[in-house]
Amino acid sequence: MLIKFRPPAEDVEPTVYLKECITAFTNYLVEDVRDRDLVGLRIRNTGNVQDKVVGISFRRREQLKTDVVWGVLGKVVQSNAWFGLCDRLEVHLDHVMMSAGTGKRAEKTKA
Repeated sequence: MLIKFRPPAEDVEPTVYLKECITAFTNYLVEDVRDRDLVGLRIRNTGNVQDKVVGISFRRREQLKTDVVWGVLGKVVQSNAWFGLCDRLEVHLDHVMMSAGTGKRAEKTKA
């Protein structure tokens, strides 16, 4: 999925706007994923192909919170890497469906 955040309105604080965008974006990505399934994110800036991919490790769906995404992107922005959030971002959601089985049932048979 390719995304691009629009610039915030002049009366809105940029960090508040960006956090709202990340919240909406994270909720959209996992809205059809069951809580027990595993999800991971890979985010890459398409404007600079030399940038490394930013990854969020696999975790249960209910553990992928906006604060986790915000924290990872915040570390990248604070680093020396050039990563513009107003650029086009390529986002991959990796989804592993976990089985819902309860294991084998012991069956009683007559010998």
